[in-house]
Amino acid sequence: MAQSLQTCKYKTMLNLVFDWFDNIQQYFVRLIKLYQIQNLKEKGIIWSFGLLMVTLLVIGLILSYLWSREPALFNVTEQAQSVINEINEKTGKQDNIVVGAATTATVINVSKTLLNKPGGYLSNDIAPPGVFLDNIPNWEHGVLVQIRDMSRVLRNDFSMAQSTSTEDKDLALAEPSFNNDSEKWLWPASESKYQEGIDYLYGYLERLINKDKQNAQFFARADNLVDWLQVVEKRLGSLSQRLSASVGQERVNTDLAGDAQAEQATYSPGNMLVKTSWFEIDDVFYEARGTSWALVHLLHAIEKDFSSVLIKKNALLNLRQIIRELESTQAPIWSPIILNGSGFGMTANHSLVMASYISRANTAIIDLKRLLKDG
Repeated sequence: MAQSLQTCKYKTMLNLVFDWFDNIQQYFVRLIKLYQIQNLKEKGIIWSFGLLMVTLLVIGLILSYLWSREPALFNVTEQAQSVINEINEKTGKQDNIVVGAATTATVINVSKTLLNKPGGYLSNDIAPPGVFLDNIPNWEHGVLVQIRDMSRVLRNDFSMAQSTSTEDKDLALAEPSFNNDSEKWLWPASESKYQEGIDYLYGYLERLINKDKQNAQFFARADNLVDWLQVVEKRLGSLSQRLSASVGQERVNTDLAGDAQAEQATYSPGNMLVKTSWFEIDDVFYEARGTSWALVHLLHAIEKDFSSVLIKKNALLNLRQIIRELESTQAPIWSPIILNGSGFGMTANHSLVMASYISRANTAIIDLKRLLKDG
């Protein structure tokens, strides 16, 4: 008896599924008939034009949704090995990951994600639906700033033993390529210049892992790492201030604090009202998401390449804490819009939540720098 009831239950569920598929099929049949030439002739030009507009609108909305999804975090070690394998297939060698390979390969993978994510690179789009999207372009800006900063440090610090050393030829070309105008769509398009930068990084990495060639170097020293962390500290500090200003704050001007003889070009009042424009709140939020996304990967790569330095300075746990704080910024956003509640008000304030994670990560970076210098 129980088995018979179970069988009837399964049959009922199957019938419901089949009915659902039949309804979907009938819906698509009716939809396709709307676009038949005979039907368009019978309905007339105005109706046909309206159908075209509705169709384009639906397609645009679907593409907007798909293109507005942020890329997921990837495994730095696996992707770095994938880049090495790609180079080995090209050269016919069996070179392995060396010091600096993880960081360089991660910059490559972050850059490729920027260009090849759903919808491609959107910041320079001049046609719908990309031209109407602003969240992902601001996310792209945050990622691009980190790529530019790291490519500059690779060129000026990580690949040079001292200030009088000769800079690497590929890195010297990669950095200006990534600094091309991010909104330029033609002559040359941003994507083409950024792809050139990726190609130059491939050239540097190919020489770096090749044991037969010794004309590319990566120096994993504490002072080099501090140079990059100083740049990251400033980026996160600026983002934290802009995020916190979503609710408006009266702040004491501390620009010249700590130096009695310091001067500035133009006068600034002692107290200033700082508030991010309502139209820029979501822009700053997504820029912070993009910045954090890129930094999570770069810091994982730094952990691998600078592991001996970090262990010697007893700073490995500090680095992992920074990564953990930044990973928290990548939690899913369940609200359809970025809310901007007033401090302890009734609604959430996504910018203040993001600022909290960014500020804690920035504080941990300051501690990490201190350990690398004095530890």
